[in-house]
Amino acid sequence: MTVTAVIPFKPKNSKTRLSCVLEEQEREAFAEAMLLDVVAAVKDADCRPVILSTDLFDSELVQVTVKDAGLSDALNQYLACALTDVLIIMADIPLADEMSIKKVIGTKKDMAIVPGRGGGTNVIYLREPARFHVDYYGGSFCKHMRIAAECGLSCEVIDSFRLCTDIDEKEDLAELLIHGAGKSRTFLEERGFTLTSDTGRVGVERLR
Repeated sequence: MTVTAVIPFKPKNSKTRLSCVLEEQEREAFAEAMLLDVVAAVKDADCRPVILSTDLFDSELVQVTVKDAGLSDALNQYLACALTDVLIIMADIPLADEMSIKKVIGTKKDMAIVPGRGGGTNVIYLREPARFHVDYYGGSFCKHMRIAAECGLSCEVIDSFRLCTDIDEKEDLAELLIHGAGKSRTFLEERGFTLTSDTGRVGVERLR
């Protein structure tokens, strides 16, 4: 059965923590570039992408569902009606690739989860989506592990650099410039972003 990859996306005033290096219009364009990288990765892994958007968002290649609800409520509405296996994957992990996603959906457990940095959750795979509900923000990884146990679902925790690396802060851009190979890395390079190591630690600066 085809796995549906649900990708939550905020097209308007996105990635506000990058305001120090990107204007609002640039941030929205960058968010879309990262989204397209994630879409390409899930397609490579033979999943069917569905964008779960907070606002109207045009796409000729991907189904877009608009939900006037918060992240958790919108996803839970979707899970309750899902007819296929569901992969929930965030739109700001542009290092995602075919191999990392196939490792997640290849689990032998009822579900698999990839933690994000700082206690968040970047990816969840569900064989029986209607049996689970999400609760994002505020240490969501621990909450999701608890929910899985309460629902009687076996769960595999997958350690994946490519899937745990979400892009939120200026410092995160270094990982994208080092390891990225898609539209979002090209976006940064075209706007003059480059790696620096003046302090002994690799960082990022914008030259134009």
